[in-house]
Amino acid sequence: MKAHSTYKGTRRKLLLAFDVGTTYSGISYSILDPGQIPEIKAVTRFPAQEYISGASKIPTLIYYDRAGAVKAVGAEAVSESTIQSAEEHGWTKAEWFKLHLLPNPHTSPTFARAIPPLPPNKTASNALSDVLHYLHSCAASYIQETHSNGRDLWAQTQHEVEYVFSHPNGWEGFQRQQMRDASVAAGIVPDERAAEERIMFVSEGEASLHYAVHNGLPQGALENNDGVIIVDAGGGTIDLSAYAQRGVGNFEEIAAPQCHLHGSLSVTFNARTFLKSHLAQSTYLDDLDHIVDCFDKTTKLRFRNAQEPQYIKFGSTRDNDKDCNIRIGQMKLSGSEVASFFAPAVQCIVNAVLEQRRTSHKPISHVVLVGGFSGSDWLFEQVSQALHLKGLNVVRPDNHINKAVSDGAISFYLDHLVRTRVSTLTYGQFCSLKYNPLDPEHRARPASQFTAYSGETRIRGYFDVILAKNTQVSETKEFREEYCQKSTERDFFRRIVYRIECYRGGEGCPRWRDTDPTMYAPLCTIEMDFSHLALQPRYLLDAHGQVRPGTAYYQVDYAIVLSFGLTELKAQIAWMENGKERRSPAKIIYDPDITTT
Repeated sequence: MKAHSTYKGTRRKLLLAFDVGTTYSGISYSILDPGQIPEIKAVTRFPAQEYISGASKIPTLIYYDRAGAVKAVGAEAVSESTIQSAEEHGWTKAEWFKLHLLPNPHTSPTFARAIPPLPPNKTASNALSDVLHYLHSCAASYIQETHSNGRDLWAQTQHEVEYVFSHPNGWEGFQRQQMRDASVAAGIVPDERAAEERIMFVSEGEASLHYAVHNGLPQGALENNDGVIIVDAGGGTIDLSAYAQRGVGNFEEIAAPQCHLHGSLSVTFNARTFLKSHLAQSTYLDDLDHIVDCFDKTTKLRFRNAQEPQYIKFGSTRDNDKDCNIRIGQMKLSGSEVASFFAPAVQCIVNAVLEQRRTSHKPISHVVLVGGFSGSDWLFEQVSQALHLKGLNVVRPDNHINKAVSDGAISFYLDHLVRTRVSTLTYGQFCSLKYNPLDPEHRARPASQFTAYSGETRIRGYFDVILAKNTQVSETKEFREEYCQKSTERDFFRRIVYRIECYRGGEGCPRWRDTDPTMYAPLCTIEMDFSHLALQPRYLLDAHGQVRPGTAYYQVDYAIVLSFGLTELKAQIAWMENGKERRSPAKIIYDPDITTT
């Protein structure tokens, strides 16, 4: 196991990582003391779970009353008393709500229909905020109760806690902004500025790499310049990321990360579809929810052999239905039927791994499975066998693979192993070009031609690529675009907007909006404020070099500096002032109508 580096800070700090999963959530933390090597710890005691030793995760589940108040969260929400109270008082349940935030391109229409609706008057962000508030209170209680001088430690650090939030590989800027907003609403941080300063994000794939480096990355996996694919198989999503080592403690991403809706919930969804049809003519159809729940908690977890019959124990000895293979409270299924529930997830992982290997910038020989779903022996064996035939070695760490993301998120903060990442989309902006009558693509677009203010003929709809998909980008790489804005009004410079578009289609080199119009979408807008500059009026001159009356205007020359190689897009504005370049962060605003379901 690789040791973490000594903490070089000058004062004690508390670091919390929240892994809000589709089905289960967990917390890891580290107390950073100057000159000491940090340790990664997990919160292993939660309300209603106090007597389960080492329980590091709780269900991502909330009950609300009719007025919208939170009544139970986590393990409390699955207790018999809570379920009974919910039935008596008409409480509503929020589950799988994280999937409501997935961007459109990652959402399967069939599976999307299976996502439970949110409670009345609640958004996914509301539910996320309530879970974050609960996790934060659990972390506070655990740290204060289990550490010597824990109350003093919490009092000393609570107002400057730094957070790492993990998220599926498929999440984009809008989803990260939703998490920041939810953290403010939860009272974790006081305001938007604190959320920007004290919360950072890491993809589940990258967090899992950090975990694997410290907990079971196979010997020789990264030798000979080979890469490794990390498969984080969770409840809702399958996240794949590929990396190679570039010297000690330095990794590069070598293929565009992927996110697929084929987590363990897809097995449950497939089982429900089968059982609904199987019980269509039976009185036990009314018990479908309970039977599926029993399958989920027992049969699915234990399944190992497709050659043997499988059983769902859901009732008592009085429950019998010969036509549906129900005898003394157990439903008998063939092993092949249960295997079919897993088949789409297995095929998804195999295909995705092979696709990543095909598009990788370096050869790949190893695959590491982490996440709660990878604990399924059937899933692991099927994936291993299929990929072994393709020359890939598949392994999974021995210890606590369901903690890979939260522990890995802490390691991401401490160790910062990945310095180069791969773009998942093609980014750019639409602009106009000077019309070229010799260019057949220009001639083919007469409706896009227009006469500019200068009198020249131009053509609209050209996609100016800033960064192409599947390009490796280092954290220090900057993309700089130079601009000039003019206006007769000084107030114009209080809000200048720059729009970044993304292309999600299959063209290798997209050029024109009209060739694949549905695949272009606004990613975000960048807002800039230059009102602080001491702008001096300029004037238009006539043919004799004299000032033309009434032609005063103001001009700002600036650059937009984009960083795509970080865990999230960052933008700065740059301008010259007194002969020196000045820079300031720019505000990024994401469009929710485009990026989410």
